[in-house]
Amino acid sequence: MNKNFLEVKNVDFSVDGKNKVNNVSFSIKKEGDVVCLLGPSGIGKTTILRTIAGLEKINNGSIELNNKILSSKKINIDPENRNISLAFQENSLFPHYTIEKNILLGAERNKYKKEKKISLKEIINLLDIAHILNKYPHQVSAGEAQRASLARSLVSEPDLLLLDEPLSNVDQSFKEEIQVRLKQLIKDAKITTIIVTHDSYEAFYLGDYCGIILNQELKQFDKPYNVYHFPNSIEVVNFLNRGILIPAKVTSPKSLENSDLGTITGNFIKPYPIGTDVKLLIQPEDLEHDDRSNLKLDVTDKKFRGSNFIYTLKTSSDLLIPVFVHSHHIHQHEINDKFGIKKPIHIEHLVCF
Repeated sequence: MNKNFLEVKNVDFSVDGKNKVNNVSFSIKKEGDVVCLLGPSGIGKTTILRTIAGLEKINNGSIELNNKILSSKKINIDPENRNISLAFQENSLFPHYTIEKNILLGAERNKYKKEKKISLKEIINLLDIAHILNKYPHQVSAGEAQRASLARSLVSEPDLLLLDEPLSNVDQSFKEEIQVRLKQLIKDAKITTIIVTHDSYEAFYLGDYCGIILNQELKQFDKPYNVYHFPNSIEVVNFLNRGILIPAKVTSPKSLENSDLGTITGNFIKPYPIGTDVKLLIQPEDLEHDDRSNLKLDVTDKKFRGSNFIYTLKTSSDLLIPVFVHSHHIHQHEINDKFGIKKPIHIEHLVCF
């Protein structure tokens, strides 16, 4: 028997016979885990959710939930018999019902359960929608409607919860708080969840695992820390946009050389023969600021991010390298200033391609 709670095996996800994502395989090991799927718009993330929910059929591979085949070439369990809840990105509330009545429709699905994992009152309070219960969908904001739709899905206590950009309409000032509350709800109720999002920070916070979908393929599926620090391809590096690849030559089992930065030491993620030319990933937190250093780079851009500045530094060979500096740092630099980089440069994990 399959020990994973959800198993997607070699599935081509398609709409109207046109493949969106090919030969996808991933699993959710235990009940209550959260998977976040990241990728550009139109890549097929929503199609994956629709197919798992039973709204689209598959022609190869299989989808199994709790050791039961939901979809295969020969089997397709109807959506209403899957106990899966899909919350769409768009407002899917019934316009002629109040917000409360819309949410209670979700509660109908689990009314025969003897033990409720989470109460309706708790969901309403945590999503901060008590003040709109007597209103109709056209009377609330897009963000409030989205939270109400999310509440309806949560209160149904499905075996699998599918969320399509669940916080895309929530005000930025409130989004982080709602992320915390949503994570608490899902974990307390142990609701296994797949979340589609374009926000990598949201995915890294909410997900136990993250999948990166690019060019009709699932390029990487791993824990968020590993996706960020150990991307498995240049495509993933470029999509995450969290650093730059610089040319370097391997000079020892623990070092390499770049013509602009000099010697860089660390631990290679995979071994390379000495003398190999590689592209080394430099992320913004890898280099340290030190104005006493004789390694000076030119400041070409400066972004204030509240707790930190992100400086863009140009090397003598015109590489543009991002560097984080804490915003309380007393020696701030302006564009065209010289910016010192601490030497020797040591990066704990050397990710090369």
